[in-house]
Amino acid sequence: MDDCIFCKIIAGEIPSTQVYHDEVVTAFLDLTQTTPGHTLVVPNKHVKDIFAYDADLASAVFARLPKIARAIRDSNPDIKGMNILNNNGEVAYQSVFHSHIHLVPRYTTDDDFGLKFNDNSAKYQPADLQKIADQIAGQIKE
Repeated sequence: MDDCIFCKIIAGEIPSTQVYHDEVVTAFLDLTQTTPGHTLVVPNKHVKDIFAYDADLASAVFARLPKIARAIRDSNPDIKGMNILNNNGEVAYQSVFHSHIHLVPRYTTDDDFGLKFNDNSAKYQPADLQKIADQIAGQIKE
């Protein structure tokens, strides 16, 4: 895609700080460095988001995540954990519309990164949850 910043990075038209590259993915440091070592794993094939993956691409991309995650962890003995994030759609905070997975190393609980989840469990009875599950299950395609 001509105007995609990640396609340009993969093609070498824009510099990046690359940590890994093969025929399926390119991994490079995120410019924001939410925490030191914050890395993006990007499919070399332009796909907008997770909804555009087919099974083969998903298998190939996601199979590489543990190897890259372990390399990040092993690069610094202070890394104690890692958040793996994939935002899909503007409402989900996707800002570059070329699918990418954030690997965010965690050093402490106070390392300037956080996720907030609301506990809405009191709003849902078992029947409500079953209705939602049935709606989702009914949309799963083989």
